[in-house]
Amino acid sequence: MSSLPYTFNIIVAAGSGLRFGADLPKQFCMLDGRPVLFHTIEAFRKALPDGEILLVLSESHVDMWRDLCYRFDFVSPDIVCGGSSRWESVRNAVMTLHVENPESVITVHDGARPLVSSSVIHDAVMAACMPGVDGAVPAIAITDSVRMLDDDGSSMPLARQRLRAVQTPQAFPAGLLKEAYGLPFSPDFTDDASVMAAYGHENIILTEGSAENIKITHRGDLALAEFILDGRR
Repeated sequence: MSSLPYTFNIIVAAGSGLRFGADLPKQFCMLDGRPVLFHTIEAFRKALPDGEILLVLSESHVDMWRDLCYRFDFVSPDIVCGGSSRWESVRNAVMTLHVENPESVITVHDGARPLVSSSVIHDAVMAACMPGVDGAVPAIAITDSVRMLDDDGSSMPLARQRLRAVQTPQAFPAGLLKEAYGLPFSPDFTDDASVMAAYGHENIILTEGSAENIKITHRGDLALAEFILDGRR
């Protein structure tokens, strides 16, 4: 593998996790006896040991996080307080970065994806460095049939062969992403690639994701994550 560029790695964990249905936000729930976020952070420390990590948390969760770090003797990355939306949370982190090397890369990753592999991270980072590329997004093929719902309740089938399920980390040339996050908010911003596209940088390529790179959203996802971890041992 070619040498990896310097990376700024933003791990977004500022959500309330209401869909998870537990007393704790999903990113703080236990996976293999330790908080989900520990696994996510360690995945990036393993894959990109020379990179910088910024952890985005809700201000109301910072004390809880520090207590967990103390209890488990875990070294926390630098913390940035999130905003009222994912876009605002990522923007808060991006705007703290001092990007001096034009060849550096920013990755943005969901804190609730603790099982991301080094290969998925490396592929996205290296693709974002390719000449003329505005960003790289890991994705996997869709195996279910998919239909698009119309306003009147009718639906039509979509060709799943041309569809992909998008994952994180999404990786971008650092200077370009910082410029793009200078735009005002739009409801069309569904992820970081859509922010880049709105800024006119639309050459976003897809890299190989992984079926194991699941996002912890519902309680059953934790059981699946435990199963995947058991299979890696």
